[in-house]
Amino acid sequence: MTPPSGVVVLTDRLVARAALDRVVAGAVAGGVRWVVLREKDLPRAERAALAADLRAILADVGGTLIVAGPDPLGGDAVHLPAAGPYPPPAHGLVGRSCHHQPELNRLTTEQYATVSPVYLTKTKPGYGPPLGPNGLRTLVEASPVPLLALGGVETPQQVTACVQAGAVGVAVLGALMRAKDPTETAATLTSAFQEAVTPELTQTRRGGTRSPRQGLRPTVPTQGSSLTARSGHGRPQPQTATKEEK
Repeated sequence: MTPPSGVVVLTDRLVARAALDRVVAGAVAGGVRWVVLREKDLPRAERAALAADLRAILADVGGTLIVAGPDPLGGDAVHLPAAGPYPPPAHGLVGRSCHHQPELNRLTTEQYATVSPVYLTKTKPGYGPPLGPNGLRTLVEASPVPLLALGGVETPQQVTACVQAGAVGVAVLGALMRAKDPTETAATLTSAFQEAVTPELTQTRRGGTRSPRQGLRPTVPTQGSSLTARSGHGRPQPQTATKEEK
């Protein structure tokens, strides 16, 4: 299964401005194709039902639900905490939360990892210190797997900085959970990501540049995007997206 890239949504129903399924549906309408279901405090049955609802939303656009924790809740994609379990369970897609080089060094069969916090975050105030783009770049260059930038990513400029540092995507929680319009916010962040990885697509015939956020609808990333392709240091490559083979 292809690792996630682009804008990846992390759920938190306790801070969401609306019902979680509505927020996720809005983000998907804005171009999101990867969602990480957290909500670990829910009983398994309720969490499994929520997972089924979110999978149905993502299925319409070929998206993927990743479940935080070793139990995929009927799916085949999980995101594990830094603390374990080790070795990772055998699923179609396994990612892990990391925060520094020693945790990245422990990775074995994981296909991707998040690194955090890249910026100061409202969700976890005082959590850090933030890596910043330079710290993110250092981890990307030493990582054995593609990295998603997590923590405090709220603006197009931050998305661009993370991509330029080598991240294959950004994991976003607060900016989308708290958004008045999740569709617009997701579209703005997705456009920033696509412009950062394929800047030549914004070239005008006269040689100037134009941001896709100014009068252009964002191009929806396909599920099997080759943006996770690596060239020595994990930097995303601007290639044509292909349909994922599962």
